[in-house]
Amino acid sequence: MTPPPPSVESQWASVILPTEPLLSWDAFAEAGGGQGLMTAREFGPEATIEEIAASGLRGRGGGGFPTGSKWESLRRADGGTRFVVANGAEGEPATFKDRSLMRTDPFRVIEGAAIAALAIGAEGVFLATKRSFATEVEILRAALVEFSETGLLDGISFTLVEGPDDYLFGEEKAMLEVIEGRDPLPRQLPPWQHGLFATVPMGWESGTTPTRNAPESNPTLVNNVETLAAAAHILRHGASWYRTMGTIESPGTIVVTVVGDVVTPGVHEVEIGTPLSTVLERCGGPSPGRRFKAALSGISNAVVTAAQFDTPLSYEAFVDIGSGLGAAGFVIYDDSRSMVSVARAMSGFLARESCGQCPSCTRGCADLTEQLVQIGRGEGSDAHLGRMNAALRTVTDSNRCYLGTEEQIVISSLLRQFPEDFVASIEGTAPNAEEVPVPLIKELHDDGTVVYSGPRPARTVRS
Repeated sequence: MTPPPPSVESQWASVILPTEPLLSWDAFAEAGGGQGLMTAREFGPEATIEEIAASGLRGRGGGGFPTGSKWESLRRADGGTRFVVANGAEGEPATFKDRSLMRTDPFRVIEGAAIAALAIGAEGVFLATKRSFATEVEILRAALVEFSETGLLDGISFTLVEGPDDYLFGEEKAMLEVIEGRDPLPRQLPPWQHGLFATVPMGWESGTTPTRNAPESNPTLVNNVETLAAAAHILRHGASWYRTMGTIESPGTIVVTVVGDVVTPGVHEVEIGTPLSTVLERCGGPSPGRRFKAALSGISNAVVTAAQFDTPLSYEAFVDIGSGLGAAGFVIYDDSRSMVSVARAMSGFLARESCGQCPSCTRGCADLTEQLVQIGRGEGSDAHLGRMNAALRTVTDSNRCYLGTEEQIVISSLLRQFPEDFVASIEGTAPNAEEVPVPLIKELHDDGTVVYSGPRPARTVRS
């Protein structure tokens, strides 16, 4: 008997994250696994893309771009061989949802990637994750062997790639460099324009910008693993089923990570449109005697104040409050935290992870971090704020990736929303700002225990 479609009950869902891990082909097939791929083969590329477009699925890697439109543009792109990359690098602070998915439903990630390959006419798929994610690598490798033995992947080659811990490994242009055996230095051109194993010299080492795809530019689709898993469910159950959940502009469910100053951190799948405050209640709320103060959605979006915590978890709603949903990884801060400490931690992280290709980014992030360190020590002045404002205006100049923009967005928003914290540190009316960890999650246990990764050594900047 075919299991019924996954449903949402009281905003809490088990569509993407199964209630029990599906770690064998038999368990996966019993839960309807593989049916989406068979449907895609029956539909053919055009109807498959039409179904994904009709579902309204948006990318879950942070940008929220319509998946159907992305697949359609890749299918129509000229330029040689096409490839698909499943991005499971998950280097964004405060995120653990991709690892939760790869640990509990690895076959679905493979199935979704295969569907994408059929849809755009790709010959090969690369499953990219970090070699330090040893559990996920082992699970994916075993699932790939079992899936291949079924014959359902015939005609599509799969390669498992284990990359470095660099934050920029998760950036799509840098990820292609790693797959090709190089350091994670973002290319100038996007993957759809300069993809894997392209023969034209237009990687990070070239400043040439073509007006169209070159004959061997090899357009490459990069999708987050959650996006691909959702695509597999959509091809199995249909676009109309998917649109019974979520909002008109952001259908479906989303997997949310919550860490920081909550009683019980965790990973929860919810229907899109569920208020952030509802998820925080499920996490036990703030610690006794404390109140929420702010949240960061990863490190790519403006700070969300506690007064905005009733905002629905949707792409459009977070844009409306001047922030972004990102990969739905939230670090929560209560009223014991100084936003000077938060700014210093996040700026320091981005300064360490800047690759060195763009001087405005590398120098700007380092300079901003130094000003924040001095302000946090109680050694700051109005002159430090002036230097910060000057650096924030130029940190994004001529950058090849989004890292400098992240620095600009996050630090500017903290200055704008919490000026009193910076003024108190400068005027000496507040204690020195204590350190707060960068919420790079190494492990997140079922009981809510979080283990953070320590800071990586500073990168050797390319001269």
